[in-house]
Amino acid sequence: MNRRSFIQKSTLLGTTLFVSLKSFSFTSLLDNKVSGKITSKGKGVANVVVSDGYNVVQTDKSGNYIIEINPLAKFVWISTPSGFEFKTESHIAKHYESAIGKTNLNFELMALKQNDNRHNFIIWADPQVKNKKDVVQMMETSVPDTIKMIKSMDPKIPVHGITVGDIVWDNHELFTDYNTAVAKMSIPFFQALGNHDMDYRMGGDETSDKTFQEHYGPTYYSFNRGKAHYVVLDDVRYLGTERNYDGFISQTQLDWLAKDLKFVAKDGLLIINLHIPVHNAVKNNTDFYAILNGFSNVHIMSGHTHYNRNVITDNIFEHNHGAVCGAWWTGPICEDGTPRGYGVYEVNGTELKWFYQPTGLSKKEQIHIYVDELTNQKRLIANVWNWDPMWKIEYFLDGKAMGILEQQKGYDPLSVSLYKGDTLPTGRTFPEPSKTDHLFVAHFEPSTKKVKVVATDRFGEKFEANFTA
Repeated sequence: MNRRSFIQKSTLLGTTLFVSLKSFSFTSLLDNKVSGKITSKGKGVANVVVSDGYNVVQTDKSGNYIIEINPLAKFVWISTPSGFEFKTESHIAKHYESAIGKTNLNFELMALKQNDNRHNFIIWADPQVKNKKDVVQMMETSVPDTIKMIKSMDPKIPVHGITVGDIVWDNHELFTDYNTAVAKMSIPFFQALGNHDMDYRMGGDETSDKTFQEHYGPTYYSFNRGKAHYVVLDDVRYLGTERNYDGFISQTQLDWLAKDLKFVAKDGLLIINLHIPVHNAVKNNTDFYAILNGFSNVHIMSGHTHYNRNVITDNIFEHNHGAVCGAWWTGPICEDGTPRGYGVYEVNGTELKWFYQPTGLSKKEQIHIYVDELTNQKRLIANVWNWDPMWKIEYFLDGKAMGILEQQKGYDPLSVSLYKGDTLPTGRTFPEPSKTDHLFVAHFEPSTKKVKVVATDRFGEKFEANFTA
């Protein structure tokens, strides 16, 4: 090719490229960036984390930020910093804005009136309403009980709630009923996605969150309160056919989480909220645990199972909560005998205390005991549903201390009578008793008249249950 021809063609190519870029516009090349300012009473707030779910940045000393927006990003959100109120709409968390077509997004924060180093939170797992009849049960039992619990707390201590999935049971029109429940409870509520909160038959996993996002925004994000850092994740992967899914945390989320945690102290209190339990049902839990390596105070809040179980894996404490709906609103207990209920957590600095609140019952009721008549002896079974290895379970016969009860895996007797068999329970026959390891057993003489079980939790609080022949 001679020089003149090369120059002509190069000029044409350059002109074509310029025209192409011009039609695309140079400003559109910059549209992948969003800038803004985070303020409180007109003053910029420094070091606030901002994310689009892919990139994570902090505001500068004046509260300004610039973030590059991933082409797949739908939202920009702030990780609400400690000392500030959670932004909500009718008490549903609203810490995010749409990223679509935005180049500038500002966020205004309001300072809390009280110190939040001490605060409380409530975990709802699986309210899972399918129809208006279920909604009525939720509104007449779970909501008033939670309101009563909130009112019993010190009003000077902030409190928020987190629902860890299966807000509804495939019927997404009922999201609005759940929202009404949240409004009645009158505390900020955050939401995690459950397998029954997904859109089915609309494509793959990437399109299964559409309706949820319309109501609740991003499916993974973080926020702060006091010295605690909270993370919400989506660990339900829709497999694209019928209702098939598995427990899996996407690589996108893992990458984002690693970036988010760079701004969190290794010895801080880290509370991770998701639906499917990690310890035994998330396929890539090894990758997930690797990101948490070095963090010394991690608690995972999960649901999904409709039973209550505490599991410690490499010093990571997972609280797998009993369901708000119990066995799908068919009876007063979950499949393992745990009453319908929810978790209550108290944060003091980086220390965490907790208990399970059985709906409609006293906080002091943490044990159910059963006495069976066997041949030439009786058998005591105690179900201590929020047990973990730091609990001590003792028993007394006719006032005499007999020592520690033997732990045994098995079925709760009430769950067997309520749910076992293809004709039970009435209305929804699929619930079945679930084996649990929080049963404690002893055998004793049939002449014994009085039986008492005393369970002491890891915080030194004692709970009693009595049986009189």
